[in-house]
Amino acid sequence: MNVTLRGGRRHHRTVTFDPMANAVVLIEQRLLPHEFRLVRTQDYRETAEAITTMVVRGAGAIGATAAFGLAQGARAFRGTRLDRFEAHLERVYQTLKHARPTAVDPVNAMNEVRKAMALGETVAERQDLAFAAASRFAEEDIEHCRAIGEHGAPLIREGMRVLTHCNAGWLAFVDIGTATAPIYAAQAAGRKFHVYCDETRPRCQGASLTAWELAQQGVSHQVIADSAAGFLMSRGEIDLVIVGSDRVLGRTGEVANKIGTYTKAVLAHRHGIPFYVAIPLSTIDWELGSGLEIPIEDRSGDEVLGAWGTLPGKGDKPGRRAYVRIANPGSTARNPGFDVTPPELITGIITPHGILKPKALGKLRGKG
Repeated sequence: MNVTLRGGRRHHRTVTFDPMANAVVLIEQRLLPHEFRLVRTQDYRETAEAITTMVVRGAGAIGATAAFGLAQGARAFRGTRLDRFEAHLERVYQTLKHARPTAVDPVNAMNEVRKAMALGETVAERQDLAFAAASRFAEEDIEHCRAIGEHGAPLIREGMRVLTHCNAGWLAFVDIGTATAPIYAAQAAGRKFHVYCDETRPRCQGASLTAWELAQQGVSHQVIADSAAGFLMSRGEIDLVIVGSDRVLGRTGEVANKIGTYTKAVLAHRHGIPFYVAIPLSTIDWELGSGLEIPIEDRSGDEVLGAWGTLPGKGDKPGRRAYVRIANPGSTARNPGFDVTPPELITGIITPHGILKPKALGKLRGKG
């Protein structure tokens, strides 16, 4: 995505890797939209912490971050004994796997890297293969998103009003995004439309990230309160809903995504509005047989009880990032990060291989 900063426009990816420094390079998403900053994680533990604390977030982005983190950990090993190397690699894998449990992309990405590494006969060969495989995953993530845009763009017709939830844009992937891919492709085709961005409490990724992306891209949009979507639907002011996902069960078509997605699906179904989910293949879980088995991340209640923002700065410099308590003192909060939407509420799933019904995802098994 091209980002305009201080009058200049430059292309950035959400996740990259510096092989010379063995560092993962990330956009610090917690500072957006007030400040754009790149940060470097110096070892795999820092990389896992960046995922947990949401320096980087979004299915494909944390998938690529985990893949690069695994390569980072592999390249940091000193020695030639394969048994010790593999024991070290397993520690790296488990640390990154548990950084955020709901999304399946990190596990799928790291499994691809480990499969590629197994072809190496020495530690050095496996270290080189790890970096190559992680880089390949990042490139495939972009290509999958580009294909999603091509398949999904015809859904967005002239004059439509589209609702999004959370951020499944280029910040949530290596580039382009999933839910935003059809939006950007439709814009490139010259169509005019309007996007409503759910604020997406409690982290407000819709208000801070999706809205920032769309502003950078010049897409007509407005931020709405999460609870306003039903009202707009009842007035005929929303024509289409497109969201992303952190895990889709290939065997059942159930979709785990940011908390509030299920609510939007119910509302869309009630008002006869098409509801689509956009995903790369790395988001599909072929193992679990029920949405009840999906590990739902319980995050700190502080996210619900307060909000992060940026204090006024001096001149062009952004102010200090600060947390403000907004809830009643002494009250506690429950904060599930995700919910699960059943297939009967989903019109279709936009994939790199076309738009499929949720229960037809089996056609994609084994495809790259």
